[in-house]
Amino acid sequence: MHNQNLFKEKIAYKYTMNKWFELLMGLVLINGAVLVGWWTSSQAVTIFGKSVNFLNSAWIVFQGGIFWFVVMIGLLFIMLGISDLKE
Repeated sequence: MHNQNLFKEKIAYKYTMNKWFELLMGLVLINGAVLVGWWTSSQAVTIFGKSVNFLNSAWIVFQGGIFWFVVMIGLLFIMLGISDLKE
C-alpha cells in the first residue's frame, strides 16, 4: 500500500492567473458596477418598459444583509448563553 502525505500542498491547476491581472479585473468590475448603479439612478433607464435602478436595488439588498447579520449575531449570543447555562 502506498502512503502519501495528506497535508502536503498540491497545486490544483498547472497555470494560475496573474496576481496583477486579478487586481486589475477586480477594480474594473467594482468600478463598472458603481458606474452602472450611478448611471441607472441618475438617468431614466427603461428595459422592456420597466424602470431600472440598480443603486436602489443594491441599497435594499444591503439593508436586508444588515438585518440578517444582526439577527444571526443575536442567535449566536443566545446559543452561547444556553451553552454557558449548561455548565
